[in-house]
Amino acid sequence: MPRAVAAMHEESTDVTNGFGRVRSGTQNEAALLALMEKTGYSMVQENGQRKFGGPPPGWEGPPPPRGCEVFVGKIPRDMYEDELVPVFERAGKIYEFRLMMEFSGENRGYAFVMYTTKEEAQLAIRILNNYEIRPGKFIGVCVSLDNCRLFIGAIPKEKKKEEILDEMKKVTEGVVDVIVYPNATDKTKNRGFAFVEYESHRAAAMARRRLIPGTFQLWGHTIQVDWADPEKEVDEETMQRVKVLYVRNLMISTTEDTIKAEFNKFKPGVVERVKKLRDYAFVHFFNREDAVAAMSVMNGKCIDGASIEVTLAKPVNKESTWRQHLNGQISPSSENLLGFSNKEDGHQKSLGKAASFSVRLNGQHSPNPPEIERCTYPFFPGTKLTPISMYSLKSSHFSSAVMHLDYYCNKNNWAPPEYYLYSATSQDGKILLVYKIVIPSIANGSQSYFMPDKLCTTLEDAKELAAQFTLLHLANCTPYLA
Repeated sequence: MPRAVAAMHEESTDVTNGFGRVRSGTQNEAALLALMEKTGYSMVQENGQRKFGGPPPGWEGPPPPRGCEVFVGKIPRDMYEDELVPVFERAGKIYEFRLMMEFSGENRGYAFVMYTTKEEAQLAIRILNNYEIRPGKFIGVCVSLDNCRLFIGAIPKEKKKEEILDEMKKVTEGVVDVIVYPNATDKTKNRGFAFVEYESHRAAAMARRRLIPGTFQLWGHTIQVDWADPEKEVDEETMQRVKVLYVRNLMISTTEDTIKAEFNKFKPGVVERVKKLRDYAFVHFFNREDAVAAMSVMNGKCIDGASIEVTLAKPVNKESTWRQHLNGQISPSSENLLGFSNKEDGHQKSLGKAASFSVRLNGQHSPNPPEIERCTYPFFPGTKLTPISMYSLKSSHFSSAVMHLDYYCNKNNWAPPEYYLYSATSQDGKILLVYKIVIPSIANGSQSYFMPDKLCTTLEDAKELAAQFTLLHLANCTPYLA
């Protein structure tokens, strides 16, 4: 008897089948055996998950590449492979189906399905996301990516990329590369953090396990370690239409006019407009062909003494990114379900850093964060003070989403945002908070209010998250912040 089926037999748990009838452990066993006999796939249960296939019968060669796996959420707890596999086979050949299991014999409400090609995985998302798998029960399906990248914080700012790479190779195995960004104001220094890329998710997980206790030191500094947020993939068809370049590592003092002039040099008149935010910018072209040509010519060039990096900008995919979050299609294994700071958006992990949402506002989910300099200066006797309105400042003066949203509404001649507080109780009895935001000036439109899909334990975090969420949706009115 296969180990997975034997495990279910030992539990002999009676569960309902979702239609009011109780299906016994023996019936579950028979259904799984019938599925295995019909398909020829093997099934093994270990470490809290049951693996169907991986590889399938007759498979030769390496496993499918990255991007072939989808995450499935909101699965009824009494539903198993005999019902799920036929549904997901509609999209293509399944390489492996992993159903997360409880000790009781019920599933944990989610699974991972790996197909043999990326096209099959994308088809599964299109046809099975929000699929009614049982009357009134809708599943969520979105792309699943193995994270191979760690965020390493509290790195001495004078360390160079080569030094960080050598040190990480000494203390962990499987290091492929490190990503280090220069300081916004001093290009000879780093920003105090780096991203370490590993050869596999397993290698990254082992490295994290070794470094995570919080006592590990590099160069005498206790470092911060966590998973980096994975880059959001944009489908090739969408990227083929992009005619906007993302330019980073600019000097703070470099102006939009200077950037436009430099990019127009290789072919006059091709740049439509430039939007610069601190030390990075978006260069919009009239034609895609000119954008691609400019990327090749300008990458690595110097502007005002800074060597710039130029890539195609990634548009916000509103359906695959925000709709998934709104529908709750996030892996329960995520360690950030109630957190909203992006480790790739700054060297601190505190909630609500402006860098977190300013990067996302521009559709950039890769680790290319602007750095916000926050410091104090001595207030000497006799210093002249001048009354000033916050609305006369630039957006770079604000470090919170709440302030940015107020500023944003004022600049658009809208009434200030209205915040409405709600609460819920967690399973362990904690009071959780969430704000709903209404912007009266646009309330009669298609979006009457904004409310995030996560709850917070503190009032400040709940308000910051709601403001951040609202800014993202307002920015999504266009593919890029303009």
